[in-house]
Amino acid sequence: MRPVRTFSIVTLDPMTRELGVAVASKFLSVGAVVPWAQAEVGAIATQSWANTSYGPRRLRLLKRGLSAQDALDRLVAQDPGRDQRQVGIVDATGRAATFTGSKCYAWAGGFAGPNFACQGNILVSEGTVQAMVHTFQTTSGDLAERLVAALAAGEEAGGDNRGKQSAALLVVKPQGGYGGWNDRYIDLRVDDHANPVRELMRLLSQHKLYLYKTDPKDLVKIDASIARELQTMLARHGYYQGLINGEYDDATRAALRALVHRENLEERERMDDMIDGVVLRFLRERFGE
Repeated sequence: MRPVRTFSIVTLDPMTRELGVAVASKFLSVGAVVPWAQAEVGAIATQSWANTSYGPRRLRLLKRGLSAQDALDRLVAQDPGRDQRQVGIVDATGRAATFTGSKCYAWAGGFAGPNFACQGNILVSEGTVQAMVHTFQTTSGDLAERLVAALAAGEEAGGDNRGKQSAALLVVKPQGGYGGWNDRYIDLRVDDHANPVRELMRLLSQHKLYLYKTDPKDLVKIDASIARELQTMLARHGYYQGLINGEYDDATRAALRALVHRENLEERERMDDMIDGVVLRFLRERFGE
């Protein structure tokens, strides 16, 4: 078994109640091993000679009401391989803990504070973890953006001393998944790439385009001018056969809906006389003149 040599951060956003894990490593498909999270329960990173049972077992303990530290202590005490394990954990109240076994390869260690735990092993130096903590605490944006920024800072500070290969981002919140059917709000993985953190940033930008909810401040009224623009665009690409008259009528609505669905933008679809500004800009860039 290969050790999962990596740097990671587990966090809670106390305002949105989102829980997240971000991780990067010179290890194939690190996202399939390290990150675990459940909405309103907790988030966990299990690495080094990773014991993947730590993820579901700790989540069960957190769900029963144990604190992050208590859940960590209980499983570590029961694990004969604990000297080679590294774990970070945060619970749904923001209590956090990190553990680094005495036989993890240097540099190895971590820091925990309110709402986060950050840790790494086989790093160039502890500067990787320090940079991640500082960046996470001082960067603006939503939880996912701050987590990826922390990974980038850790990489810039040295990262895994063997190089780069994979990265992953997991964020959960109640009914956060596609269509609201589960809690998997963001689940992005870069399994094998020359610059995995940068690629993870690109994937996050794509996720935001297709799956983030509409910002009410970015709604645009479909007036006669925009309706005419949409009709022209839709007609040019075969979605609309009606008059180019600037009326946002049922035929125009149906054509716009067909195109929005084809482009996988249904999470931003509107049923009124407004259009998401992100959608409008996307359509102009993709289908405009």
